[in-house]
Amino acid sequence: MNGQVVSADGTAIAYDRAGDGPPVILVGGGATDRSENAPLAAALAARLTVFNYDRRGRGASGDTPPYAVQREVEDIAVLVAEAGGRAHLFGASSGGALAVEAAAAGVPIDRLAVYEVPYQVDAAWPARWRAYVDELAALLAADRRGDAFARFMRLADVPEESIAAARAAPFWPDLEALAPTLAYDAACLGDGRPPAARLARIRQPTLVATGTAARAPGAAAWVRALDSAADAIVASLPHGERTVVEGQGHVPDPALLAPVLTRFLATVA
Repeated sequence: MNGQVVSADGTAIAYDRAGDGPPVILVGGGATDRSENAPLAAALAARLTVFNYDRRGRGASGDTPPYAVQREVEDIAVLVAEAGGRAHLFGASSGGALAVEAAAAGVPIDRLAVYEVPYQVDAAWPARWRAYVDELAALLAADRRGDAFARFMRLADVPEESIAAARAAPFWPDLEALAPTLAYDAACLGDGRPPAARLARIRQPTLVATGTAARAPGAAAWVRALDSAADAIVASLPHGERTVVEGQGHVPDPALLAPVLTRFLATVA
């Protein structure tokens, strides 16, 4: 079922609803709309009522400037209200950072699960992150959306030849259209490090997952950092649980991730 809610600032937020059971809201990551989580939503719907939504500025949802992380927290809050007043929350990648912010802000969440939130704990990271945020803002202000997206790819250590190939691909205009939301994801990630003080405020049971690719010896540095970041998140949570999804990378197979989430979310009274 397709639906729409109106957030506190008047922004329309579009969602799909499917399944039956305890409600869970899926928070997507960077440079995507709700279509990326659609296979996961279908896999979870056997045991859960799934709300899969377009974050503001993406897909069929609206976007009301100026942006603030609090506006996205309000989007989640209105979806929780639509779900009956309480819900579980799952966030992937930078969507996991937004899910953390929503839980820390006191949105009525029963259980929280995140997958590979792209924080980093390396001492040199904050300077690199700040340079990225500043350059991204300048490129977007100049409406250089393609260059902004390429800058994001360089942050993730994507080789130049792969960036050039992506620019020539038919999907590149779609990525350019989503480029402004890269700044939204950056804002959700704060200074790029796990926000220990806010994590400590989260009293809900929280599952922190990564894939085994983050532990592979040949993985890129930013991928390996996801494992250390997950450990740091759990260390700051009052009720954190760590798990690893075998054989999976940053975009996991929904058929393998869904049972992990279902065990954590659907068995709660």
